[in-house]
Amino acid sequence: MKALRIGIWVAVFVLAAALGWLTLGITKTPEGTVASGPFGVPFTLVSQSGQPISEQAFRGKPTAVFFGYTHCPDVCPTTLFELDGWLQKVDPDGSKLNAYFVTVDPDRDTPELMNQYVSNVSKRIVGISGPPDKVLDMVKGFRVYAKKVPLDANAPNGDYTMDHSASVFLLDDEGRFAGTIAYQENPDTAVKKLENLMKRG
Repeated sequence: MKALRIGIWVAVFVLAAALGWLTLGITKTPEGTVASGPFGVPFTLVSQSGQPISEQAFRGKPTAVFFGYTHCPDVCPTTLFELDGWLQKVDPDGSKLNAYFVTVDPDRDTPELMNQYVSNVSKRIVGISGPPDKVLDMVKGFRVYAKKVPLDANAPNGDYTMDHSASVFLLDDEGRFAGTIAYQENPDTAVKKLENLMKRG
């Protein structure tokens, strides 16, 4: 009986380890490698200029994609400012690399507001918004963490902030995941990652 119990526990541990390994393989691609298929999910949203935009925008050129929101106090403006500088350094004329800023707060971030916000920081980055349900489907489909956090439960206006992933996603010219640039990444490292991304095409 004791041997049977031990055998059962061993089987449980082996199964748990196998599931853990499988989950890791599905959700994580090692830095520097390219996944086998396009990252994320199909979507149809609205660019900051009011035009329809889909996952096809992430094809044809390597792409940098950052998820954030316009009411973000520091992470988002800092990242957008840094990303614009990196883009100007590695691709001055904008012919080799695209970049997008996708809102995780579509209730407040209309295309018009995204246009005002992004235009004040960069002419190279395009803002993406749209109907809240469709935006959030896209956010989840790209495995981005985003959560609404009330600033004060008793506040009459229901003001809130957003917790969200802070990395820039790097996609190759077929929309496949090719790595990330972390928040506050060393600038030289970030530039090197973008240069390597462009070499992959």
